[in-house]
Amino acid sequence: MKRYLYFVLTLVFIMLWSSCRKDFEFSPSTGNLEFSKDTVYLDTVFTNIGSSTYNLKVYNRSDDDISIPSLRLALGEDSNYRLNVDGIAGKVFENVEILARDSLFIFIESTIDINSLTSLDDSYLYTDQIEFDADSNLQEVELVTLVKDAVFIYPDRDNTTKVIETLTLDIAGELVETELQGRELLPVNLTFTNDKPYVIYGFATVPNGETLTIEAGARVHFHNNSGIIVSNNASLQVNGALSTDPDLLENEVIFEGDRLEPAFADTPGQWGTIWLLDGSINNVINYATIKNASVGILCDGNPNEVSDKLTITNSQIYNSSNFGLLGRNTSITGENVVINNTGLSSFAGTLGGRYNFTHSTIANYWDNGFRQFPAVLLNNFVLDEDNNATITDLTEANFNNCIIYGNDNPEILLDEIEDDAIAFNFKFTNCLIRFEDTNSNFTGPNYDLTDTNHYEGNIFNENPNFLDTDLNKLVIGEESAAINQGLSTFATQVPTDILNVNRTTSPDLGAYQHITFPEEDQSIEN
Repeated sequence: MKRYLYFVLTLVFIMLWSSCRKDFEFSPSTGNLEFSKDTVYLDTVFTNIGSSTYNLKVYNRSDDDISIPSLRLALGEDSNYRLNVDGIAGKVFENVEILARDSLFIFIESTIDINSLTSLDDSYLYTDQIEFDADSNLQEVELVTLVKDAVFIYPDRDNTTKVIETLTLDIAGELVETELQGRELLPVNLTFTNDKPYVIYGFATVPNGETLTIEAGARVHFHNNSGIIVSNNASLQVNGALSTDPDLLENEVIFEGDRLEPAFADTPGQWGTIWLLDGSINNVINYATIKNASVGILCDGNPNEVSDKLTITNSQIYNSSNFGLLGRNTSITGENVVINNTGLSSFAGTLGGRYNFTHSTIANYWDNGFRQFPAVLLNNFVLDEDNNATITDLTEANFNNCIIYGNDNPEILLDEIEDDAIAFNFKFTNCLIRFEDTNSNFTGPNYDLTDTNHYEGNIFNENPNFLDTDLNKLVIGEESAAINQGLSTFATQVPTDILNVNRTTSPDLGAYQHITFPEEDQSIEN
């Protein structure tokens, strides 16, 4: 009896619930949809490179379940946009349902060939619309993309096997087969102008005996795992110039990734490196900004050349996931160089070599996790896989009128394997340095800050008063301990700062003469 009663009550409950429930009957939409935005701006893309995915949310605020009779791109199947509506890809949709007080997502992408558009310009504003119920209750959301033309450099493919071209590198006269994808630059590509951006897939290699010249105002973009390689007896000449607009940097040469969306503007590790192979010669970089690489510049070999392997001036290296500037038994001169925000060291002179930096700001305010390396690292060895060391001379490493600072402590590391036959020469002169060894972890002659053979006229642990380290604005303000602390001997060697301000009469340390910060900006206390 109890079972029978339970069955009857359950059946009655189901019938009552069913009679109260409305069936899912969808009414046509009446033009009252609401949207998360009325225009979707798909940020600038290069021709034939797919965009990021953007989203639009469509709301049904009514108490009725509705069906949108048509949801389509205005240009239909000819549109260069692609939609995904609640998991279904396409460009034209019918009877798209939304429950009462519910919403749906539309995801939007584009890949656009500028050559297919009716424009003779190097950039083109491409537009379309998403139309909702075009027949009777039309509502629209605009889609906008700026498409830029570019010169593309990429590996060839074998037409038979479809194998992508890999590189044979000329390293100090020895040909080395590699698995790196890329291609040797042809004579027509050995001058990069500012007419169009350059987009490089894989590694573009400067052949033996050739020079890659990059003119003022050029823009060089790299795809993931891409870069430039300068071969034996080849050179890189970056001929940037001072810009009149500090925001546009119209005359600087800029090296960065090929993702132009704002979300990628400061993302480290988007591309590989500028690699100056052992045997490359006379590499000169002036007024360049190198950002978002794995290693900004990798400079190998030739430590004893009469002229330096690399001369870098008036240049900035930011947001490198590993090293900003990595030298391996090489020779580098840097003047008015600014480096910041690197996952390892901003500057590393490893396996010995010769290094001279004057009026440079070498900082590291990396905030993407724990950092194990200081802003400046010097060592004289490399270890093989069996932990055996190769030791070479650190002939010289001089830092004059520099700022060496960051959010870790200390910001210099002098890692020497001692050998009476191997030189380990370095000197910091009139620099502002963060070095506070509170736990006495750094001992020995290399860390004797009173030894004038290695340290002279330096200031330790005082505030450099940078404008904004997160945004890589390392100009110093009126509260900086670096003001008027430079030796005029070095200032006359580099008479203007990175912004072309004269420093000969009262030189500040680092790459910048101090300024008065705008009221709306807050300086960073260090």
